[in-house]
Amino acid sequence: MAKWIVDSDHSVAAFSVCHMMIAHVRGQFNRISGVITFDPKNIAGSSVELRFDPSSIITGIQKRDDHLKSPDFFDVNTYPDIVFKSAKIDHIEGNKADVTGDLTLHGITRPITLSTEFYGPVKDPFGTDVSMGFIAACTINRKDYGMEWNQLMADNGIMLGWDIELFIDLEADQATD
Repeated sequence: MAKWIVDSDHSVAAFSVCHMMIAHVRGQFNRISGVITFDPKNIAGSSVELRFDPSSIITGIQKRDDHLKSPDFFDVNTYPDIVFKSAKIDHIEGNKADVTGDLTLHGITRPITLSTEFYGPVKDPFGTDVSMGFIAACTINRKDYGMEWNQLMADNGIMLGWDIELFIDLEADQATD
């Protein structure tokens, strides 16, 4: 079974959350690392372990980024990693699979299932590296991970939605060892 190393220069974990009950705010984590053991002929025998650095969060607004790094949300000084470890992979059809595993976020571990697609393998234009692409998505409730900061709106709505849509786009290079 081939081992694939996440290429952090070509990978991102993004999120979307409803703000003031009227619009979505998006952001991303730019520092991702991980190993994917994957064989398209034995998808169920594959595995995934990913690490995201929450201090790499970018939403485009420095004040918001600083608040998200604070104890109200990611508390990056106490919890320097977000980790996903697969437990089971179910091949759906073609290039689609459900990857179930544990997400550890803000010191709390809960099971999630990522709807996943894979692409490749392909050789780079120079014929030297072999790469795979993986995309994954799911929705989590941030309260499940102890992120309960919020503000009531004047009309009894809330400032920040509880559901977070996660999108992970990975490019991984085949290990040569």
